[in-house]
Amino acid sequence: MNSIELSLRNTKTKGELNLLRLEDKVPGIIYGGSDENKKVSVSKKLLKSLIEKENFLSNILTANIDGKSENVLPKEIRYNTLSDEPLHIDFQRIVKGTNVILEIPVKFINHEKSPGLKRGGVLNIVRRKVELKCLAENIPGELVVNLENVDIGESFKISSINLPEKVVPTIQGRDFVIATLAAPTVIKEPEKPSEATEEAKEGEEGATEVEAKAGEGEKKDSEKKDNEEKKPPQEKK
Repeated sequence: MNSIELSLRNTKTKGELNLLRLEDKVPGIIYGGSDENKKVSVSKKLLKSLIEKENFLSNILTANIDGKSENVLPKEIRYNTLSDEPLHIDFQRIVKGTNVILEIPVKFINHEKSPGLKRGGVLNIVRRKVELKCLAENIPGELVVNLENVDIGESFKISSINLPEKVVPTIQGRDFVIATLAAPTVIKEPEKPSEATEEAKEGEEGATEVEAKAGEGEKKDSEKKDNEEKKPPQEKK
């Protein structure tokens, strides 16, 4: 489990929040459970390094705050629309036995063992993340789809994924599709055998020689005809 260093803050006005941001810190809040909300701040550099990690918004963190620690889940990050820098972050306090709703990424494995992909099939991913409802202490890191022995025309639905106990999708009432393995849009023609290629080449060369000889014959006939036309008529004796 990753950890994050947080500091308590006592900012009340917008001006105080802006001063905090000028110090390269990002304001945030921890909410949830029976405890009071906590106003905190985090180093912008540290926060950006954590955001770059995969599945940041679906991983529980250990928040260290002034010598005390508690488990939190990053829920929402607000960004500056111009600079794309983080402006504020919300953390949900993790309390054992309570349910949380979050998006879990889908991971596809064994691409090289799929006969459909080997034949040029295309993996159409319908959902890269699936929203799940689960216990705070039982959050899956990812949903795994195994492509081994999967052929063209097959599809993956939520029912084909093994979910942990008491983990359910928020979409109920239908078995929605995660991905499909479709046929290729362009079918590659098989390469001609080397023998067939050589035969075709010899055929082309033979046809060229025949055409050349025929051209020479036509040229001689044409010259003979021209000579006969140019020859003066013989006088009658």
